[in-house]
Amino acid sequence: MSAPLYNAEILRLAATIPHHERLPEPMATVEKRSPICGSRVTIDVTVDGEGKVSAVGLLVRACALGQASSSLLAANILGRTPAELAAARDAVTAWLAREGDAPGWPGMDIFSPALDYTARHASIRLAFEAAAEAADTAVKAKV
Repeated sequence: MSAPLYNAEILRLAATIPHHERLPEPMATVEKRSPICGSRVTIDVTVDGEGKVSAVGLLVRACALGQASSSLLAANILGRTPAELAAARDAVTAWLAREGDAPGWPGMDIFSPALDYTARHASIRLAFEAAAEAADTAVKAKV
């Protein structure tokens, strides 16, 4: 018997998204939208002098899976570089496509039941896609 797609931990994460308010003066803002389900994630970031994310704000309008993924991203993004975020994005994408091992990002194994639901993958990826692009844009804006 397979695990349920939506479980208590997914719903808990969805209801407790850290940094769930937009930043007043972000260095970069990126919005990503899933054309399949309409889920949307907007991420604001600032980076410090070393190019690491120093502040983040999120606006999440997504299904429970997209919200839970955003929660995991937000809980672990501070101090990350654009390269680390791009690697996490790529690992999540490969794992969901069954082309790689489980990503090293904390808590992502909660989405194992979603591997068989390809229509849900875009929503799970949104926060990671937006964060990687926003951090990269913020670092480039500093130069």
